[in-house]
Amino acid sequence: MKRTGIWLVLIAFGVAVTGCATTQAQPGYYAYPQRGQTPEQLSRDQYECQAWAQQQSRFDPATDTTRGAATGGVLGALGGAAAGAAIGAATGGGAGRGAAIGATTGGIGGVVLGGSGAHAQGKDGYDRAYAACMTGRGYVVR
Repeated sequence: MKRTGIWLVLIAFGVAVTGCATTQAQPGYYAYPQRGQTPEQLSRDQYECQAWAQQQSRFDPATDTTRGAATGGVLGALGGAAAGAAIGAATGGGAGRGAAIGATTGGIGGVVLGGSGAHAQGKDGYDRAYAACMTGRGYVVR
């Protein structure tokens, strides 16, 4: 029974990390040609504006969420281990066991919160920079 619980926690952790690591590197807006731009021109402008938005906002949609998830996971695991050890020692369940459970639980929570927090903070500036670039090139951005 204990091993099943441990495996379930490890699988959930793996799914959380994988979900954070597979973010799309696309802006949150659609750009519509307003001045008769060709599909080739639209594609080129999107590529250039995404690169410019990344430079201006210092946010890379493909990697910043993963970095936030990793940092959150480490900090969550450390905090969870400390809290788990203290609770395990106080309740008689054993500091080592409590630390292991706390580290796993804290790590999963840290991955989820760290990844989503980093993504939300930088994504807004990235999207605004992309929209400004595409608007300046003659597109309607929604």
